[in-house]
Amino acid sequence: MTFEQAFVEPWQLRAAFARSLSDMYGREVPAYTTLLEVSHEVNRDVVAAQGADAERLGSIDRVTAERHGAIRVGTPAEMNQVARVFGAMGMHPVGFYDLRDASSSSVPVISTAFRPIERDELARNPFRVFTSMLVPSDRRFFSADLQARLERFLQRRSLFGPELLALADKAEADGGLPADDASAFLRLATAAFELSREPVDQAWYRELEAVSAVAADIGGVASTHINHLTPRVLDIDELYRRMTDRGITMIDAIQGPPLWEGPDVLLRQTSFRALAEPRTFRTPSGEIVQDSLRVRFGEVEARGIALTREGRARYDAAVVEADRRAAELGEEHTGARREELRQEIAREVWRATFPATEAGLVEAGLGYFTYEVSDDGALTREPIVYEDFLPRSAAGIFQSNLTDEGSKDASQAAEERDADWMSGAIGRDLHDPFELYARQVHASLEAAAARLGMAPETLASRPAGAPTTTPTTTQGASR
Repeated sequence: MTFEQAFVEPWQLRAAFARSLSDMYGREVPAYTTLLEVSHEVNRDVVAAQGADAERLGSIDRVTAERHGAIRVGTPAEMNQVARVFGAMGMHPVGFYDLRDASSSSVPVISTAFRPIERDELARNPFRVFTSMLVPSDRRFFSADLQARLERFLQRRSLFGPELLALADKAEADGGLPADDASAFLRLATAAFELSREPVDQAWYRELEAVSAVAADIGGVASTHINHLTPRVLDIDELYRRMTDRGITMIDAIQGPPLWEGPDVLLRQTSFRALAEPRTFRTPSGEIVQDSLRVRFGEVEARGIALTREGRARYDAAVVEADRRAAELGEEHTGARREELRQEIAREVWRATFPATEAGLVEAGLGYFTYEVSDDGALTREPIVYEDFLPRSAAGIFQSNLTDEGSKDASQAAEERDADWMSGAIGRDLHDPFELYARQVHASLEAAAARLGMAPETLASRPAGAPTTTPTTTQGASR
């Protein structure tokens, strides 16, 4: 790709990189192109039917361009290099996710997400990359011998070349790159995430796969790759139906909150099942053979309102309660009927847990909203879109696309990992998503109060949410 401007800013690098990855992934996984087509069809139809309400959580231009990618690495050193590459594009590590206990399958990784953190930068291009890292020292998954061999394998490989890393450091230091350097950076960064055609050591890959398909995808090959690239859709249930009608096999359920009549919150995700992709293997005897792997899939997401800490605590409790009730379903309920009943249970729990309107979220201090003063002096309220991820949903997507659940010895002690550990591994501060959302709220209240000639605290009784009383009419108060 060439750039028309002489100097390319980080957000422009980010937008171009997202497009480049999307083009590359579409060539590698043709069903992804179908997913994009259906997503665009659904979004167009929702906007036609709902008008401005469809863009309440982001303009259609933003939603259409929006992507989140997912990659997997093996070591702190590789994670540190990933941070340098994404730092060049104005993307920062946000949040800590531990997927090791988030599903019944063997998923021995911890994760963070690299994304823009400022409101204006998110509006320009909200590209995110959910980045997972193996924990080879966790004895629930890896023996001491396997850990040692895995770490030696990972230490011998190089995911990102010196030219790419040098350009990344230059872009971050200088706030962008000259056009020629930007083109080189984009080419090298895209190539770093392409699926390698080098033969895979069959015996080594299968040994890791017996522990975890995710571990094999990370530590069984000499490179990394985009695991999935996720578009955003305004009606994920309709997309699920249309993809199925096109003959695309979807996973069994949509992960995250249920479809209900109240406000959309947090994140709902689904995907088509991982496809068998041809790969070349080297057998123990040195023979080169053809086989296939199912490690990459087509995920799609619908984003809702960001919840406060209290709202998130209610969400987590609701998930536990819905699971408890669903576990009581009789064995006579199977397949699609069981999933249908599970969703109805979840809706009942949601109705008992969350207000049915945006105003109710505000009054209970459960959701994040920004405030602006309109030209006629009215205080208007807009929801903040949830920009982050849910460990349970991510693990659910992983689990639904695995061919085998792997092995996990629950009698062994877990290896402790937390946000501070991840921050040290990356060599950068991990941003707290709640603090980022609260900062948006605070900045909007200060700006609105200054325009009205009032103190910010008079506009809101809850610092994490939004006003419960206002000096002027609040637009959309019944939402």
